Amino acid sequence: MKRAYNFNAGPSALPLAVLQRAQQELLDFRGTGMSVMELSHRSKEYDEVHNRAKQLLKELMNIPDTHDVLFLQGGASLQFSMVPMNFLTDGRVGNYVLTGAWSEKALKEAKKVGETHIAASSKEENYAYIPANESIQLSEEAAYLHITSNNTIFGTQWNEFPDADTDLIADMSSDILSREIDVAKFALIYAGAQKNLGPSGVTVAIIRTDLLERIPENLPTMLDYRTYSTSNSLYNTPPTFAIYMLSLVLEWVKEQGGVGVIEKRNQEKAGVIYAAIDESDGFYAPHAKKDSRSLMNITFTLPNEEVTKRFLAEAKERGFVGLAGHRSVGGCRASVYNAVPLEACEALAQFMKEFPKYFG
Repeated sequence: MKRAYNFNAGPSALPLAVLQRAQQELLDFRGTGMSVMELSHRSKEYDEVHNRAKQLLKELMNIPDTHDVLFLQGGASLQFSMVPMNFLTDGRVGNYVLTGAWSEKALKEAKKVGETHIAASSKEENYAYIPANESIQLSEEAAYLHITSNNTIFGTQWNEFPDADTDLIADMSSDILSREIDVAKFALIYAGAQKNLGPSGVTVAIIRTDLLERIPENLPTMLDYRTYSTSNSLYNTPPTFAIYMLSLVLEWVKEQGGVGVIEKRNQEKAGVIYAAIDESDGFYAPHAKKDSRSLMNITFTLPNEEVTKRFLAEAKERGFVGLAGHRSVGGCRASVYNAVPLEACEALAQFMKEFPKYFG
């Protein structure tokens, strides 16, 4: 079986061992005679899957008892609306740090709900860096400070999270579980699963439970975090197969040795590709400034559009998938999420070293 070198930005690579386990259990899940997709979400068998996923996430991320884990749908894009609907109450201001397209979209949705304020931004340099923490200027009556921890399009990542004098909320869709963090620092973390947690279809929210007391009454039921917290995310039919896959990915992370081991591996993987960029005498130009570089999404440009097209065509011939950059940056992007093996990164780096000699 030949597997592609999968550098897709999302949905992205899943661990081979997880796919093989799902394949083994697809037709008969643990002696039920049914696929996990066919199980009732009220059944004992699915209940074990659901609660195991929650327990593993709490264990791997060291989530304190002050926080609850919710499984939702709609991706991070729905969270852009849910966050202000639940927490941007009258007289308060939603504060946003702009570091890319997704933070812009989050701000756009918040403006529909209430008053907002841009606390810091790197837009003037096409989001090539993360603003320094000391540059963040909160508004008066701040309801929360919203950040995007990793920016898939621009290849930047927060290395040090702000110590804000308000509740810190983070969209961690593209780097959750990729490094150790202090969850207690955050009032709310949310993430679409399709980068590091599993397949698309489920969104994880880690919420400090005292925030639930601030939610206004009369919100639509499915847009109210309390609905999911009080029902163990089982108010309606959850994305059961996606949660099952999430549980398998979490088992895999645990088997690897935990998030600390994954983080060191991610540093090594990214380092291999960044070295190929930095040692290319300018043939590959990084988009992100060095102190803001992402371990998940590595963005770079080539001398011109013609060379870029030749690079991508040759890369495809060699089995590399998903390397085209976003139109906002151009060039190329290698997304090296948890499930992308070191061997794939080494193969890409070797190709990058060879390309200027033979195809540049």
